[in-house]
Amino acid sequence: MPRDNLNDLEAFVTVAREQSFTRAAALLGVSQSALSHTMKALEARLGVRLLRRTTRSVSVTDAGEQLLNSLGPRIDEIKQELNALLDMRDKPAGTVRITATDYAITHVIWPRLAAVLPEYPDINVELIIDYGLTDIVAERYDAGVRMGEQVADGMISLRIGADIRFAVVGAPAYFATRPAPQTPQELLEHNCINLRLPTHGGIHAWEFARDGREIKVRVTGQAVFNSSNQMLAAALSGIGLAWVPEEMAAPYLREGKLIRVLEPWCPLWDGYHLYYPSRRELSRAFTLVVDALRYRR
Repeated sequence: MPRDNLNDLEAFVTVAREQSFTRAAALLGVSQSALSHTMKALEARLGVRLLRRTTRSVSVTDAGEQLLNSLGPRIDEIKQELNALLDMRDKPAGTVRITATDYAITHVIWPRLAAVLPEYPDINVELIIDYGLTDIVAERYDAGVRMGEQVADGMISLRIGADIRFAVVGAPAYFATRPAPQTPQELLEHNCINLRLPTHGGIHAWEFARDGREIKVRVTGQAVFNSSNQMLAAALSGIGLAWVPEEMAAPYLREGKLIRVLEPWCPLWDGYHLYYPSRRELSRAFTLVVDALRYRR
């Protein structure tokens, strides 16, 4: 089979899995228009429609699903074999894809990787922000990061960060007209800045604990974001209260730009853990990344 045909089949698998020409084009390093032309040409050669296209999404036809189920695993096996060959070189090489929250990437993952990546120019890392409980196998990530060590069956968990504390903070301008809450329940009377979770579209509940009692409060407010950095910026503007990692708020607390409340209700929680499938064959590149992220007291 001509090489172009193999490239087109790989492109089809990527489009079918991503269900988006935009995301697939970014992963393949081609333009969206070129990728769309490639898919139309492939369908013309095969004489069957593989994809359903709308203005907002892409889905596979019955024929496309059959081809994806048959072809996808084989292409994955080829890529794994090629990665194994790369590992036989003197220098480790390959791409490692990790999904995590923006805070974990900024404050835990990237500082450590930035220190070691210059030593390994053939190792690439792709860090994707996601607050959902992502299925890393289905989404083809090498690893994910979440707080605590509770992970799904068949996963290995590795601590990469110290225990973490959250803080409820607001700007002095916000408290100029409102009394500070004394209990988590009083947050219901405040304008709170929320975080929307991408997995199911729900709003993340704020979590507290004191004297062995844990409380979750579903606060309300005018602003909802999907990033803790945006929540912190909104709190600094004076719009309302935010529940963010303590370390993120610390510089602004020291400068007096934020005021902290409910501190006795904010305990330490288990820190960030890296998790990945126990049955996967670990490349040298992935092993080096894991070792760089390993938490050392």
